[in-house]
Amino acid sequence: MKKNLQHTASDILVSIVVLLIGLPLCLGIALGSGAPLFSGIIAGIVGGIVVGFLSGSQLSVSGPAAALTGIVVVGISNLGSFEAFLVSVVLAGVFQLIFGYLKAGVIAHYVPNSVIKGMVMAIGLILILKQVPHFLGYDADFEGDEGFLQNDQHNTFTEISYAFTSINTSAFIIGLISLFTLLIWQSKLVKKNNFSMGLPGPLLVVLIALSLTYFLPFFGSEFILAPSHLVNLPIAKSFTDFFTFFTLPQFNHITNPSVWVTAFSLAVIASLETLLAIEAVDKLDPLKRITPTNQELKAQGIGNILSGLIGGLPLASVIIRSSVNVKSGAKSKFSTIFNGILLLFCVIFIPAVLSKIPLSALAAVLLYTGFQLVNFNEIKAIYAKGLDQFMPFLATVLSILFTDMLTGIVIGILVSLFYLVRSNFRSAILVASDNNNFLIRLRKDVSFLNKPIVKKHLESFPPNSNVIIDATRADFIDKDIIEEINDFISIAPSRGISVSIKKGNYQPTHLLFKQP
Repeated sequence: MKKNLQHTASDILVSIVVLLIGLPLCLGIALGSGAPLFSGIIAGIVGGIVVGFLSGSQLSVSGPAAALTGIVVVGISNLGSFEAFLVSVVLAGVFQLIFGYLKAGVIAHYVPNSVIKGMVMAIGLILILKQVPHFLGYDADFEGDEGFLQNDQHNTFTEISYAFTSINTSAFIIGLISLFTLLIWQSKLVKKNNFSMGLPGPLLVVLIALSLTYFLPFFGSEFILAPSHLVNLPIAKSFTDFFTFFTLPQFNHITNPSVWVTAFSLAVIASLETLLAIEAVDKLDPLKRITPTNQELKAQGIGNILSGLIGGLPLASVIIRSSVNVKSGAKSKFSTIFNGILLLFCVIFIPAVLSKIPLSALAAVLLYTGFQLVNFNEIKAIYAKGLDQFMPFLATVLSILFTDMLTGIVIGILVSLFYLVRSNFRSAILVASDNNNFLIRLRKDVSFLNKPIVKKHLESFPPNSNVIIDATRADFIDKDIIEEINDFISIAPSRGISVSIKKGNYQPTHLLFKQP
């Protein structure tokens, strides 16, 4: 009981960290999507409370996802209004519920581990590269952007080079102090002597950053941080005004076919994003707990239905906030649920305080998290397993960096499939020789892809040789392969070649090896 209470207290502190990191990401994704800013907050609240409660994941955090921004922008434009788009969000949730009951969550288990590890590594690198401009005080691109090409006409790398020519002194000072504080707070000396008293480093960083935002202007007006360098949270003038931030869907658009097309696109992409994030979070979980994927799809579906009904963006399980949750020391789903509750409380009662948080301080926290995810020992371990593991890993990392999350995952899976086919291709045919005696052994699955190598070996046997074709270890032999062998058996006597066949269990009823 005492241990559970300790975990609950720890999760409450972690939930504050996730809140502080998630808030600008929710706002940034809403901004990048061309949607009302508060719609990102709604998605964060629903993702924390509703999805957090219904999900089987202990550490995943759900909310608005950068992978969905493109669909949201196009959806709002094509449908003509945000109210019409919200109908698509609700329908997307219905589709996800159907996916869950159809047990479509099994798709996640087909993603190779090397690709999942590559995704985690790529997220770490993206956190580092994308947060450097914010760390320097250059906030032209919205927080939460994960794509290589950005809305401000830069890409990930040109943004960094441009940021170094536009450094904001106050933001940079706050960022440096924040990062230095994190490094000290997470050092072995502090942990060994229990100086931290259970206070998460990111929470301490935000408290120091708020103090610096207040005191730095005393050194001169040039140290005043402009609102563009702070968390930009919508502030209601009254409790009644707060409810005007919510938007209701207009269901008269439900007969529009484009609404259904947008809904299905949202459901598929959000489900894939969620399943991939869940796989990655399970890998990061120190306790190695396994999330039931079909339950997750149902939870996401209910979350999207509710989010759409009250004016929120579509949501998914998001790897960045989930990574922060894990690395900050979360033990259970309570940190996710309390994060949603805190977000709701803060936007109602203390939005003015949250709006004073410098983005450079939050960038320091994300930079630190990024370096934690980039594990060089992991790279060495994957490389030691062979190229069939390392190349899909590398392809995934580079593809995500230079495109986006889902494109990178697809490319990583394709590279994995290439090495799988290559391995099967090489191991399916074995040829051995002893003087003028030759053995060609067919093993496992011999497909039409093996036809060139089979044909090459059959044509290479010299005249007056003895050839044994051993099919006893084959599980499947393609018709094209059988035809090539039969053709060889037909012409072998004219070359003086003696052929004998060892048949295995695989005996196609309509196409057999000829008897020599």
